[in-house]
Amino acid sequence: MSVADGTLPPVSSYPPSGPPRKTTLRQRLADLRGPAVPPRPLDARALAALAANPGCGRRALLDGAGVDKTALAAALGSPAAFGQSQFAIVRGNSFEARVKGDGGAALLELVHRHMDAGAEPPGPGARVPDLTAAGPEGRAARTALALREATAAGAATGAWTLLDHPMLALEVAGTPAYLEPDAVVVHPDGRWTVVEIKSFPLIDGAADPAKVGAAARQAAVYVLALENTAEKLASAVVGHTVLLVCPKDFSNLPTAAPVDVRRERAVTRRQLERLTRVEELAAALPEGVSFDPARPAEELTEAVSAVSAAYAPECLAACELAFHCREQARAAAEVTALGRSVRGELGALTTVEEALAAAAGDGCPDDPTAAALHQAARLRAEALEAAACPS
Repeated sequence: MSVADGTLPPVSSYPPSGPPRKTTLRQRLADLRGPAVPPRPLDARALAALAANPGCGRRALLDGAGVDKTALAAALGSPAAFGQSQFAIVRGNSFEARVKGDGGAALLELVHRHMDAGAEPPGPGARVPDLTAAGPEGRAARTALALREATAAGAATGAWTLLDHPMLALEVAGTPAYLEPDAVVVHPDGRWTVVEIKSFPLIDGAADPAKVGAAARQAAVYVLALENTAEKLASAVVGHTVLLVCPKDFSNLPTAAPVDVRRERAVTRRQLERLTRVEELAAALPEGVSFDPARPAEELTEAVSAVSAAYAPECLAACELAFHCREQARAAAEVTALGRSVRGELGALTTVEEALAAAAGDGCPDDPTAAALHQAARLRAEALEAAACPS
């Protein structure tokens, strides 16, 4: 039977053969999270911490997949022991509401005084557009449109514009991240300035350097995302100096200080570009791996161990899985548990046993690090011996 003689070949009852359907990246990441676990969005604080440790594939994959690391750490038996207190959150929200009250008049006055004193001061006609939209994608599109309109309005009428909690998009390791700065101000000359509002005080014009540094790294992520939006608008200029707004001394009155984030922006951009793409990390995992917190702790431990980590003591202040990773690093006697500086000094010696062996003279004779350790150990022994037996 053939088509040539007017008849058709019999139809097979079996499905057509062919290559299996490929799983999309979105479905793959959903499988990693767990069927009933919604994705946890990346925020600027997480991106700043991720950029500070770009060699950690574990954090890159878990954050890219939207895994709730707090729940995962608790299921592993190593819950995170850091985070803001409820009192600090309430105080911060109350201070932010005060700064942005009355149409953002106080906030715009601070921006004018510290960032653009030569411009016309913002008056009651300052624009505060509505950024409401459905979903993060819709809010990001609405923010981009509002920025375009504000830039045009500034050029035409010299108006100031305050964007309250805009939504910005930034691609990180192949996955989109939606970021929400406290505020973005569009100056009359079209310049865009990121405003970061914090509840720690500025006492006599100075604040805790560690807290200011953390705020600068977080604001640098917002600047990068804002630059991504500005690329689509020829007349847009993103300022590399952000305005840090804090309580003055021990009051609840707002004050501000400009912070140049060019260095933090450059470092963050370089580190984020170094991150391995999420699809590559996911493709390297064994089939069936899942980070669903509902799974048994043994399965989760095996799943987490399937992704390489780069633990350092600094992770304890920035990552929910740090305590679990520290236990693993200590159990494996990895030198990373001693700090990044020690890890850098030891070169190819990655475990404490290798370092001790090198100090005892059992290391590779061609390794300069091993030779230096052996020399240092020898000098130390001679010094101790001389101290014990004074002449």
